[in-house]
Amino acid sequence: MSPSRQPVAVIGAGIAGIAAAVRLAVAGHAVTVFEAGPTFGGKMQQFALPGGYRFDAGPSLFTLPQLVDDIFRLAGREPADYFRYERLDPITNYFFADGTRLTAWAEAGKFAAEVEEKLGTPAAAVTEFLTHAGKAYDATAGTFLHKSLHKAGTYFSPETLKAVAALPRLGLLGTMHQRHEKAFGNDPRLVQLFDRYATYNGSDPYQAPATLSMIPHLEHGIGAFYPEGGIYAIAESLVKLATEFGVKFRYNEPVEEIVTAENRVTGVRTVLEVYDFGRVVSNMDVVPTYRRLLPGQPAPERTLAQPRSSSALIFYWGITQEFAELELHNIFFSADYQREFQAIFQDKTVANDVTVYVNVTSKKTPTDAPAGHENWFVMVNVPHDQGQDWAALTQKTRASVLRKLSRALGTDIEPLIAVEKTWTPPGIAADTSSFGGALYGSSSNNALAAFLRHPNFSGRLEGLYFCGGSVHPGGGIPLCLLSAKIVSSLINEE
Repeated sequence: MSPSRQPVAVIGAGIAGIAAAVRLAVAGHAVTVFEAGPTFGGKMQQFALPGGYRFDAGPSLFTLPQLVDDIFRLAGREPADYFRYERLDPITNYFFADGTRLTAWAEAGKFAAEVEEKLGTPAAAVTEFLTHAGKAYDATAGTFLHKSLHKAGTYFSPETLKAVAALPRLGLLGTMHQRHEKAFGNDPRLVQLFDRYATYNGSDPYQAPATLSMIPHLEHGIGAFYPEGGIYAIAESLVKLATEFGVKFRYNEPVEEIVTAENRVTGVRTVLEVYDFGRVVSNMDVVPTYRRLLPGQPAPERTLAQPRSSSALIFYWGITQEFAELELHNIFFSADYQREFQAIFQDKTVANDVTVYVNVTSKKTPTDAPAGHENWFVMVNVPHDQGQDWAALTQKTRASVLRKLSRALGTDIEPLIAVEKTWTPPGIAADTSSFGGALYGSSSNNALAAFLRHPNFSGRLEGLYFCGGSVHPGGGIPLCLLSAKIVSSLINEE
């Protein structure tokens, strides 16, 4: 086997690890994926509760589906033979604290008209903002998301120079909240609606840079989608493709050490044996990768010390009633958004009044719940685990969530809960090796956050690479898929 096609080990069968494995296998590498758990998916798991309720455990929103299709096309396969999805319309139903309800239609003009009718902000202001977000995305995504920010060549390309020059003209200085106040300051509800996009990477709109104000373009410019069979189908379809290209998956075999010699990777040591590999890709959170798997190596302490993103407190409820006013995605806002984010990022706790996200996949996949019932994925943004009393916080937050949902829907929700499961930040940390249960690695709460994320390669150990939500370009399904693309390109270009 030629040096450029040495065997590759991938640590962790999360979505980025799976995608990287497929891309590398298609390029001719012999790839083995080591997974500590009994199956693939990472946070993208599925499970069932008694009574016939199925749930996607983690991610629930799907954007940029072409990033999945691209992998199948790279492999010479027709994506629809493995994986199907539909574009959502509407995207989200919003419930504001003052009782106002608003539907976010997929088409920007229709959404803008809805905003004007329900909130009073002129439709032109909304369409102008979304057009601006699209231009900002088109000017910057190719550089800041699709390429390594830690290779000198990235910065000398004409595309990068053009993107950097465009930033001031695009009005992307300051914070997200400042950008939204400038655009919609006459209605705090609309400001709150656009501020919520900071949570797409676990950040605080009152600190996160205004560049993130382009995120709504993903939904209203490109589209939000639902995979046939749920989010788990993304991982399932890619694993099927991976096995067709000879990728080996070794489940229940956690890696205990990345073996090195003379500043290069030589293999991995698992609970079973030592394997020789010329290249290793870690899909594990970068903090435990260094702390657990590279204990003898100097760690990039400044990078590892970057502030963590938010985590989540999730209630999975089997509900014995159907609610016509709910869609697949639903947001119930708090009355004081700034206080809510202050609680998360400054006070490291959970506010008394929280914004609640309710995802109901049985709206799209009826078999996810018994007839006449619904499966509710109920999520609250919370701080990552730093030793808080999560039993007390969970009890308090559950009561707060039930009051909010019952009031907004005009129905006492608690008696309708037939079965229940809860996932807390410590549970997320234990189940997925995410440091502190932070969903997106480090937060994006300053203008340099993107540059301070860990690179997709090691500058010290030859043959060591990184993918997943804790490294560049960030967390969430699309960015994890892009991290896999970057890693495979780095390896293939050697």
